[in-house]
Amino acid sequence: MNKISIIVESVLAAGIVALFILFFTVNPWAKKPTQEVEALGDLMPIAVVNTDSILKHYTLAIEASDKLMAQYEESMVKLDTKAKALQKEAETFQRDVLDFQRKLEANAFLSRERAESEQNKLQKKEQQLMAKQQDLENLRQKLSNDFMAQQAELTQQLQDSVQAYLREFNADGHVHLILNDAVLMNKVAGYDITDEVIEALNARNAK
Repeated sequence: MNKISIIVESVLAAGIVALFILFFTVNPWAKKPTQEVEALGDLMPIAVVNTDSILKHYTLAIEASDKLMAQYEESMVKLDTKAKALQKEAETFQRDVLDFQRKLEANAFLSRERAESEQNKLQKKEQQLMAKQQDLENLRQKLSNDFMAQQAELTQQLQDSVQAYLREFNADGHVHLILNDAVLMNKVAGYDITDEVIEALNARNAK
């Protein structure tokens, strides 16, 4: 469970890392400084966001992770059920094969035709088991593909949501550059707008 959760969060984070390195054109004749610019004071027009915090507190990211986990669990239950059923059939088949061999060695069959008939039944059963095994592998691959497709869809949804907010946040071009703090060597106080972004994103998602 933890491994899948880490994978999900890593994929979502990877998408946001590229997303947050956004450049914006600044209008040197802006009419009136925004509240954000006034709050920045003499700081450079740069903003920083913490993607780890967004993944941890953004409800859309949380919902996306939960949805993927639920799908993973459902897939595992389906595969496990089919695998156990197939295992039981395989064990029954092995017992039938051993029983056939014992009868054959003991000349227990009344005729050669009877022995060949039993052998043909076992061969047909073996083919059926092989087909079911292949079906199980095909199902495993399909569920994996479906999982990856859902993962990509949710990641894109998260990226679109965050990007839409950041573009609106900087519609007047008051910020030259919005960076993900993962690319920074040191954190500088005064530039971090993570809490503001999370609050706004969650408010949107609630609607």
